[in-house]
Amino acid sequence: MAAPPEKTLKNLAGKWVMNKTLSDDTDRILQMQGVGWFYRRAIALATITLTVTEYTKDDGVTHIDISQVATPGGITSVENRTLDWEYHEHTDKIFGKVKGKSRWVKLGEVDDDEFLKTGWDDVEGEHVQSYVESDGGGWTADQVWGFEILDGKRYYVRHVVVRKGDDWKLARLVYDYQK
Repeated sequence: MAAPPEKTLKNLAGKWVMNKTLSDDTDRILQMQGVGWFYRRAIALATITLTVTEYTKDDGVTHIDISQVATPGGITSVENRTLDWEYHEHTDKIFGKVKGKSRWVKLGEVDDDEFLKTGWDDVEGEHVQSYVESDGGGWTADQVWGFEILDGKRYYVRHVVVRKGDDWKLARLVYDYQK
């Protein structure tokens, strides 16, 4: 189902399921990130569910913790985002060792990639930007999160740009709200 109006980037808590009809194919991006054929095939066939917890600590920094599960298959991944624009290291089952940073951002502050800045429902407000570098894989992933109106309905969406050397791939990931 589309995102209810009370769901915002400051209130993402709940379950979100990737809408594969509205999302772009991720196979080329996953291949660029060094994900093997078996995992890519399993991800392509699976239902991807994000369980999101969002909170702000006493220091005022927002944290968005996401448990990602692909079913059937039970492939899991954890995304813990600390919106302080400082690098945090993480070892991921799928992507290996990475370091990433996240922040609240106005679209005008996002670097020169127009894909990351366009299509959003709210062009004036803050979005989430997440930037990840692979340790040894040679790739980077830059994401901006927000909401878009698609087919007259409002959805949680991520615009993703993955770069490796001179090559780059784009994808729009669209999520249905579950509860």
